[in-house]
Amino acid sequence: MDVVHLRLLRELRDRGSVAAVAAALHVSPSAVSQQLAALQARVNVPLTTRSGRVLALTSAGEALAAAGTRVDEALTEAREAVGAFVESADRPVRVSAFHSAGLALFGPLLRELAGTPPLHLADADVAHRDFPGLTADHDIVLAHRLAHDEPWPADRVVTTPLLTEPLDVALPATHPLAARRVLHAADVADEAWVSVHEGFPLAGVLDHLAAHVGRPLRIAHRINEFSVTAEVVRAGAAIAIMPRTTSTPLAVDGLVLRPLVDLDLVRHVDALTRPDALAYAAVRRVLAALVAVARAAERSGTTGGGPTSVETAAR
Repeated sequence: MDVVHLRLLRELRDRGSVAAVAAALHVSPSAVSQQLAALQARVNVPLTTRSGRVLALTSAGEALAAAGTRVDEALTEAREAVGAFVESADRPVRVSAFHSAGLALFGPLLRELAGTPPLHLADADVAHRDFPGLTADHDIVLAHRLAHDEPWPADRVVTTPLLTEPLDVALPATHPLAARRVLHAADVADEAWVSVHEGFPLAGVLDHLAAHVGRPLRIAHRINEFSVTAEVVRAGAAIAIMPRTTSTPLAVDGLVLRPLVDLDLVRHVDALTRPDALAYAAVRRVLAALVAVARAAERSGTTGGGPTSVETAAR
């Protein structure tokens, strides 16, 4: 099989449509279709199927795309082994992060690396199922998921855990509940809430809370960007669930975080990479730096001993 054809199949899996693949590769959609047809001619089981106007992979196509990832990984390692791939400090590494992770980790990451290798940073907050697809355009993707969410697909990406962070209730400092050390779910069940948009990871937290108290919550606003949510909370318009570690810079100027003691709310922050991307030394260096800055955030007390902690909340 042609390696180019296998790579094309993987691109279709990650990008979701022939048009998106064509745009990313700077070719025409018909050229993509012709290449896929050439690959299909060499395989005696269907690799793609149509759902309306969208071309999707069959189970066989998914399996072949996963195998293609391993082929690319092996080829990259082979090039590196014989020196065909230049290990240059100028090779930029593309890193994508959802908004609050970028706020918490991009600055420390840049300082940790001091320009070597250079970074191309981007923010991208997507639905849980779409984070692996971002690895089509980025070497490292910072993604988040709740404890009950499906794990990241091991046949598509390598997962490196960065943080497991508690989720707290964000309140205006003037709210009567802000004087309490800790909260129970029943204390906040009748409040107006800011939620993220449906399908995004943290939307499931309020669903879980609603199930716990036995009635639906009143969602007044849907906002994905925590800095905007923080302003809405400060104004007293609603309360919200916010992560304790990556939202710490926002827990100031009239906004406080309080833990729920009767619900164990956490989210996992992971770095996702394609296996072949990890064959590049520059990518491995950036990933190691990400792990280091995430651990430093925990050691500094951001997750437990800083201004958003339970102990401080009691003061």
